[in-house]
Amino acid sequence: MKKLISKSLNQAIDYKSYRKNVKSLLAEGKSTGATQSESLLHYSKLNDTRMNRLDKTTQLDEELVKIVSNLPRKFTLLTISEGWCGDAAHVLPVLNKISENTEKLDLKIVGRDENDILMNQFLTNGSKSIPKVIVLDEANEVHSTWGPRPSTATKMVNHFKETHGKIDADFKKDLQLWYNKDKGKTIQKDLKGLFLVS
Repeated sequence: MKKLISKSLNQAIDYKSYRKNVKSLLAEGKSTGATQSESLLHYSKLNDTRMNRLDKTTQLDEELVKIVSNLPRKFTLLTISEGWCGDAAHVLPVLNKISENTEKLDLKIVGRDENDILMNQFLTNGSKSIPKVIVLDEANEVHSTWGPRPSTATKMVNHFKETHGKIDADFKKDLQLWYNKDKGKTIQKDLKGLFLVS
């Protein structure tokens, strides 16, 4: 596992480079990842707009900033993502804002499709759900994981799947509305719980 983590970290990029890469691909009419389609391109464009907005509007929870700033050691948030992922579009700006506000956290991002072996080590209920945040300590040991979405959104998805079998376009709209209203608060609440036990 340690060799795999090290290899992934060597390929990882920071948030600014990730955003730049997504925008460059969009300019070429492409999305990130191995699969190209009109729908993935459409979602990538939507997500780029969302992330532009969230980069400007995300407000941090002061308690969370205090918790992570007082961590006894540094951590890397190795995050598996893709530009077309709606959940990632809401999660990554929050992770970036937090890591910008403390020297204790370093956000690094890798593509899911380019890192299939890594992704397979961190499945969610057997699926390659993203974003997946792998919290690494200074020795690059896995401290904990988080994702692919905030706890409340996870409950919403699970309930809908139990009731209807699978998520549909209408539910995806409802989920985006929830994200918009929540403004990253649940993500931050979840992360507080993650780091309070560090």
